Amino acid sequence: MAISRKEEARALSADEKELVEKSHHPAVQDLSDADLSGLVKLLRERRDKAQTEAHRRRREIRGKGAAKGATASKADGGSQVKLAVLATAMRRLNGEAELRRQLTARLALVGNARKALTLKQKTPNGPTHNSRTAHKGMRAVANQKVPSLVRPAELGRQRKAAKVAQAKRDAR
Repeated sequence: MAISRKEEARALSADEKELVEKSHHPAVQDLSDADLSGLVKLLRERRDKAQTEAHRRRREIRGKGAAKGATASKADGGSQVKLAVLATAMRRLNGEAELRRQLTARLALVGNARKALTLKQKTPNGPTHNSRTAHKGMRAVANQKVPSLVRPAELGRQRKAAKVAQAKRDAR
């Protein structure tokens, strides 16, 4: 289920709210690549911290872990919502970083293809002197595979005989 911005604001602290706001659609596209990677790092640290806190609280509620305060936690809803908000923000930032990575890869591929085309166009037309395509067409290349001297029927007969012998041994 989607989390509204009002619920996000309720679950996060002020500095966390600023980080998450930067991960939303119009603002994330204005970030430079360096700012995006820095934001990913900061948000990942906050998410990991919230994940640890939520895990600790769940253990307190189950009675497995010692209470951090005077009494054990009674509910875990707030830390779970905070973790969910930070996780979705991380997902958005990772998606944006992946889109940018794919775009740069696509641009590099186009650049390399254009460079290859210009190199190809600079080469002289026609085959080189010692090529197999010169003059009267391609020359035949001798087959390197040695022909088998055993008839295929003989191979099949031996295979079937081995199967029958194995079946007789297995039946004993």
